[in-house]
Amino acid sequence: MAIGALVRRAFGRHERRVSELWRAMFLDLADWTQLVARWQPAPARVLELGCGEGYSTERLVATFPGAAIEAIDVAETIGRLYAGPPGRVRFRKMYAEELAKEMPGAFDLIVLSDVLHHVPAGARSSLLAAIRGLMAPGGVLAFKDWHRDTTPMTWMVWGSDRFLTGDRVAYLTRSEARRVLEEAFGAGCITDEAAIAPWSNNYAFRIVPETGTAP
Repeated sequence: MAIGALVRRAFGRHERRVSELWRAMFLDLADWTQLVARWQPAPARVLELGCGEGYSTERLVATFPGAAIEAIDVAETIGRLYAGPPGRVRFRKMYAEELAKEMPGAFDLIVLSDVLHHVPAGARSSLLAAIRGLMAPGGVLAFKDWHRDTTPMTWMVWGSDRFLTGDRVAYLTRSEARRVLEEAFGAGCITDEAAIAPWSNNYAFRIVPETGTAP
């Protein structure tokens, strides 16, 4: 188990509150979820990729009460901290590539938040191709990640990811992420972008794949 998970569990019944306070140092989850809802107001089917222990999934369930929601991750602790209504989301330990074979073109909204920097460079194109295959016509990918620079906050974020989660991470700048996403979804795929509180390094893109462009 990663060091971060061990430390959080040591807080016992206060673990969830500690987790909330820790996440809030880096990302205003309410701000991000509200932006996602503006980008795709009424999806019928939602997929959260890299949902982790389910804390952010809980926000999606509350924001989209009429949607069928799937949440996947490869972590053993998937969905562990989810405290939303039972039966409103299906948590599954699997890769996006597996789900793409099972449910092609199924989702009006896919959320990929702070996941890409955990994915090895050689596996990113496969992940993004799978996401494209999972998207329904006119579907939206809400993408969010951290802009790489040399500020103290970036080193703190890196330290959190590297030593608390145990993952080897590689952040992309906004420009680098834009190039990677346009290669996967088409040159005109990014239809909007934003920064998410509390740090301007939190960048987000609204992506609608260009029709007629090969994955």
